[in-house]
Amino acid sequence: MKLRRSERLVDMTTYLMDHPSTLIPLSFFSEQYQSAKSSISEDLGIIKETLELKGKGTILTVPGAAGGVKYIPGVGIEEANQIITELCEMMETPGRLLPGGYLYMTDILGQPRILDNVGRLIASRYRNQPIDVVMTVATKGIPIAYAVARYLNVPVVIVRRDSLVTEGPTLSINYVSGSSKRIQTMVLSKRSLPKEANVLIVDDFMKAGGTVNGMVNLLEEFEAKVAGIAVLVEAEQAEERLVDQYLSLMKLSDVNMKEKMIRVDKGNFFTSASDS
Repeated sequence: MKLRRSERLVDMTTYLMDHPSTLIPLSFFSEQYQSAKSSISEDLGIIKETLELKGKGTILTVPGAAGGVKYIPGVGIEEANQIITELCEMMETPGRLLPGGYLYMTDILGQPRILDNVGRLIASRYRNQPIDVVMTVATKGIPIAYAVARYLNVPVVIVRRDSLVTEGPTLSINYVSGSSKRIQTMVLSKRSLPKEANVLIVDDFMKAGGTVNGMVNLLEEFEAKVAGIAVLVEAEQAEERLVDQYLSLMKLSDVNMKEKMIRVDKGNFFTSASDS
């Protein structure tokens, strides 16, 4: 399909952004648009410059016969600040508070636009790290995990409380819940992870970090590596944090059960040590 350059630039940009973190050979674009590879390379240079200027990511060139280009998602500081500010304001809505200091988040996690933004934010902080799998625990972490995995172009692995017949042989561990101090169980299919897989753990809410710590221990049984830990919301006033290194988008800073008042601040997204 022969297109004018302006049309080609729009179509290429759309294709790249629809296939994040996916290696695409130059020959694909060359055949698609019936254009020389030199022309395609110039177009990609323009797209790369524009994406970086707008804080939307970059184009990575992989040399060699098996190489090509990848769109690496990114979020500019200004846009990231806007997204997290909007999330904090939504979280502070009266009536969202649940017993135990938890927040009702089902309505927020059910909105595709918000989930997409959350996925881009988290993925942008781990885009330069080797990530093979995104892991979460059922249930509310699942949509966040898929949103992140889409931008990293990796599969999602779901840790469950009980084994399922459809998942075959499983490995289970007992762990101590950080908030309730109860012994609980988590289960993962033995086919879920290859040895030495680099795993990004994602969850919706972290209080003391017992569940996340349980997933870390589970990964040790699989001889897998923790590449990072990211949560949507962390509780600031946790008595004993079981996890040290993590990324958070929001922080539950103050709760007044009597007045139904919630204060949510920005998390450590702009200050954490995760790779950018």
